[in-house]
Amino acid sequence: MLAQPVHSRPMALRSERVSFRVNGVEQAIEAEPNRSLGDVLRNAFALKGTRYGCGTEQCGACFVLVDGEPAFACTTEVATLAGKSVTTVEGLGTVEAPHALQRAFLSEQAAQCGYCTSGMLVASAALLKRTPHPTEDEVRRALDRNLCRCGSYQRIVRAVMRAAREARS
Repeated sequence: MLAQPVHSRPMALRSERVSFRVNGVEQAIEAEPNRSLGDVLRNAFALKGTRYGCGTEQCGACFVLVDGEPAFACTTEVATLAGKSVTTVEGLGTVEAPHALQRAFLSEQAAQCGYCTSGMLVASAALLKRTPHPTEDEVRRALDRNLCRCGSYQRIVRAVMRAAREARS
């Protein structure tokens, strides 16, 4: 008979109140300090666009913007967000007024299964904010940490380039 692995559970941490902005709205939550931002977004704030992928910062499906920079929601601890601003894919645009990237992704049919799309959109939005007229190589480098298992990379790059051109005109 094989020995069963011993799994120890981490000791529960005391909850803390953390306040930060999510998609422009001030939010506060009582949570364990090491609770992941992804868990808070999906389960406490009902923002389901941020996806869990690997949980180890290897796929980018969970990307959100924290103070304008891409961050892995799967490993970002909620306690680190006090006073910061978080933008999810839901905060990029609306159905009535979609972000240029959202329009371009639709036009280029850049989402196949769609699992990686929110992370791709958020990472692309950060790129276009810091580099409004990126080269194709800059787009590829900016999306290097995002994994698309469907292989839609060419369409995604075309969509980002299209959004950049649209923003210029």
